Amino acid sequence: MSEPLVLVADDAGIRRFTVNRPDKLNALNAATLDALQIAFDEAARDTSVRVVVLTGAGSKAFVAGADIAEMADLRATEGRDFSLRGQKLMRSIETLPKPVIAMINGFALGGGLELAMGCHLRVAADTAKVGQPEINLGLIPGFGGSQRLLRLAGRSATLELCLLGAPVTAERALQLGIVTRVVPAAELEAETSKIAAQLAASAPLALRATLDVVNIGGECGIEEGLQYESAQFGLMFATDDMREGTHAFIERRKPTFTGR
Repeated sequence: MSEPLVLVADDAGIRRFTVNRPDKLNALNAATLDALQIAFDEAARDTSVRVVVLTGAGSKAFVAGADIAEMADLRATEGRDFSLRGQKLMRSIETLPKPVIAMINGFALGGGLELAMGCHLRVAADTAKVGQPEINLGLIPGFGGSQRLLRLAGRSATLELCLLGAPVTAERALQLGIVTRVVPAAELEAETSKIAAQLAASAPLALRATLDVVNIGGECGIEEGLQYESAQFGLMFATDDMREGTHAFIERRKPTFTGR
């Protein structure tokens, strides 16, 4: 029996997905995209899951890109369908109502960087490298890379990475705003787990509202974005978690959030 393409593990509200194609540097073929789509859809529905951590199997790669062998002979319509398949997954991750952390343990190139950019936080090992090398294949990013990189790092950095196709170090990626945090490779697991545990203990409805105001409000004009923030802020006053959090602060104790 073959190994699953995505390994799943649960621990105290934290669900961990591991892309499991280490012999292919975890490259994204159609089957892996589909397996990830199913996994994230299930995580969205599962009320016991408060945060998701996404990483790649082995020590060399988070995800080294899309599967070039599978793409090489696609026709134009098939290429577009493959792009839409990947974009659907990245958008599902980006709009998941729970925080998703990319634990970047190695190469995150092409579709791998696009997958990481769909996540809400990106913690990278200092040995990792990221990039959009599609130009070297006569291609352009197809899973949303041109758009998310533009929003994270700006026009200049996006043009540099997409036109030159050369990977950058984790430290440079941090300077550009592509990754959230860089830690020594030996500390990657511990640091990511620490962040995930903090998020798992936070108020789930407030986390969801935060993701919404950034993801939805951030694509609006400033007036619409401010109105959306005020609406979400007001909704928090209808939650038990808001009462628990404010009273815990006043009483100088640690809050216990239930997601209600």
